Parts: sequence; structure tokens; C-alpha cells
Amino acid sequence: MLPPGAPPLVLAVPGSATGAGGTIAAELAVLVETEQTGQPALVGHLEGEDKSLRSVLAGVRQQRPEEPAAVVVPLLTGPHPQVDPLLREAVASAPQPVLLAEPLGPHPQIAAALHERLAEAGLARADRIRMMSMVTAASGFLVVTPGEQPALRQAEVTSVLLASRLAAPVFTALLDDPAGIDAAVRQLRDAGANRLALAPYIINGEPYREAIANAAARAGAEYAAPIGAHPALAELAALRYTEAMERALTALERR
Repeated sequence: MLPPGAPPLVLAVPGSATGAGGTIAAELAVLVETEQTGQPALVGHLEGEDKSLRSVLAGVRQQRPEEPAAVVVPLLTGPHPQVDPLLREAVASAPQPVLLAEPLGPHPQIAAALHERLAEAGLARADRIRMMSMVTAASGFLVVTPGEQPALRQAEVTSVLLASRLAAPVFTALLDDPAGIDAAVRQLRDAGANRLALAPYIINGEPYREAIANAAARAGAEYAAPIGAHPALAELAALRYTEAMERALTALERR
């Protein structure tokens, strides 16, 4: 829990307040408040005028000279070439000093969330434990992520963590890279996987619904739901907030 008067946590959400991302962010903000920080979490969107990140940051006030007015936590699983510049611009234009935290992933908690979504879809055993001889619904898994190579590298870290949880081969590909998907499928087949499942490394799946279905069809795989408003993301948002504050405090002490 945060001490009274601590700078607010602001979830920065790709897209506008009217889409599914707004609903997901609102649910996560409640979880951050009730289960993690004990203080209200704010939500700011990177598109549109309604509840925009810029307007949210314009409304926060610095409570203590040595602290930022707010800490912005991107609601992203990793770096994103289109979203990252918008984040930096919004933070730089804030009238009060504001910190920008790291994205939520990669992290073991996101691997756990992907595992849970696969289990909900009947594609993995919820109680799968490494080295136990259980039979999963799928014998090979493909994690797909939007973005470019930096996002792929971040997703690959989570794929390793997921493979450890599932005790099954897991490979990674960019969502809009057919050649990469084909290569990952070949690797899974070479590893002996005969039934494939696709896990979207995506929080808000609405903008990627067709792309996810197309990627799964290309891979010949069934697919799980995107991560959505999973409680693990609220925990990670609070963690990224704390990390950003600690870095700022360390930098201040070194001056």
C-alpha cells in the first residue's frame, strides 16, 4: 500500500476511452486501488479528447517538491513503436514533473496470465507443473505479439517463462509476420508438437481480433483470449510504479 499523499499512478492506455481498452483499464484501475496501492489509480488515453492522458496529467499537482506529480504506467506488455512516442510526448508536455515507468512486461506474472487464458480456453491444464507427466490439450504453443523486433524480444522472454510452466515447447512470432509464424510452426512441429495453441501477448485484443484469428488459422492452431483485465496486470502496474519511484529517489540521493 502507498502512503497517504503519494503521487498517483496513472495507467496510460493505447487507443481511446470508447473502446474495449477503456473498459479493461477501468477494471484494472479498480484492482490497483483495492488490491495493490490503497489509493485511486487514474486512467489516461493516448487517443481522443475524452479522458486523454494529457488532460489527466494537466490535472495532477505536485504534493512534495522532491516527488513527481504522478507516475505514468503504460498499459503495454512491452515496447511499441507507435505508442512509445505518444507516451513520451504526453509526459514531456505535462505542466508538473511526471515519471514514465516501464511497460508491464516481460514478467513471470504475465506468463501466469497467458497460462490462465490458455487453460480457460481448454488449451492447457490449469494445474500443469513442470516435470509432471500430465497431458495438456495442446502439445505446442505459439505466442504472438504486435509491434516490431524489440517487442518480439520482450515476448520471447515471457515465452521461455511460459514454456517452463507448461513443460511444452513455446515459440514466438510477430502477429503481422506470416513468415515468422510459419517458422515458429515449423519449430514446434520439429519439436514433436501435433496440436498447437496460440496465446496472444496482447492486453486489449479488440484492435487485433482479425489479425489474431488470421494468425491462428495460418498456424493451424486454436487460440486463447487476450490477457485483458487480469489481476496480474494490476499487480505489475503497482510494481512498475514502485520501481519508477525508487529510481527517481536514487537519482535524487546521488545529486
